[in-house]
Amino acid sequence: MLIETHCHLDFAEYDLDRDAVIKQAKAQGVEYLINIGSSLEGSIRSIELAQAYPYVYAAVGIHPHEADGFSQANLEVLEGLARQEKVVAVGEIGLDYFKNYSSAENQRRLFLSLIDLAKKTSLPLVIHTRQAQEETLSILKQVMPIRGVVHCFSGDESFLKQCLDLGLFISFTCNITYKKAQGLRDIVKIAPLDRLMLETDAPFLSPEGLRGRRNEPAHVKLLAQEIARIKGVELEEIAEATSANAITFFNLK
Repeated sequence: MLIETHCHLDFAEYDLDRDAVIKQAKAQGVEYLINIGSSLEGSIRSIELAQAYPYVYAAVGIHPHEADGFSQANLEVLEGLARQEKVVAVGEIGLDYFKNYSSAENQRRLFLSLIDLAKKTSLPLVIHTRQAQEETLSILKQVMPIRGVVHCFSGDESFLKQCLDLGLFISFTCNITYKKAQGLRDIVKIAPLDRLMLETDAPFLSPEGLRGRRNEPAHVKLLAQEIARIKGVELEEIAEATSANAITFFNLK
C-alpha cells in the first residue's frame, strides 16, 4: 500500500481526465490520496473531491502566495471548512520568500492565523517553506506543541535535524530523481523512516524522464522505488513505513 499525502487534483490541469487520473493512482497501489487546498476556492474543491471518492481526503488552507488577499472573513469560512468530514489537515500554509507574491508581513500573519486554526480544530499542519527556513522554525518553536509535516523537503542536514527535534514529519517529492539532486538524495538517505511520508505535489515536479509533463499521484510509486534504492531496502519496507506514518499523522480511516 502507498499513500499520496500531497497533490492538487482540484487544479485545472486535471479538468479533462480527473477521474481517470485518480483511478490510475489506485491501480498503482495508491490506497489513499490527500488533496491539498492552496486557496479558499481550492479548499472547497478539495472537500468536494473527498466527498466524491471514498479513498480521497482533503486538507484546507491558503498558500503564502495568497496572503495579501487574506481577510478575517476568509478565516471564518476556512474554519467552517476545517470542521467538515474527511478534512484531515490544515494546509498548505507557511512562508515563501523565493517568489514573494505576497509581503513577508502578510505571510507571517496568515501563517500564524492558520496555525491557530489548526490548534483550534485539532488538525495537523502541512507546511510550505521556501527560502524561509529560519523564520519558519522560529515561528514553529513559538507555537509548540503542534503536529506538522514539512512538505517537499528541500533543506540541508541541519534543517532536517531541527525539524526532527521539533517532532515534525517530512515528505519528499519526485524531484529527488533529478540528475542534479544528489544533495537531496543524501538527505533522503539519512532521514529516519519513522518520520517520512510520500508525496508528488502533482501537477508539479514530475520525475526524471517525465519532466515537462504533468505530474500525477500514480508516480508516488516511482518515488517510493527511488527512496528504496537510495536507502538500500526493499520497496515494501518503504511502503509499509510511510503508509503507517501517514495513517497515524492524518488519522485516516
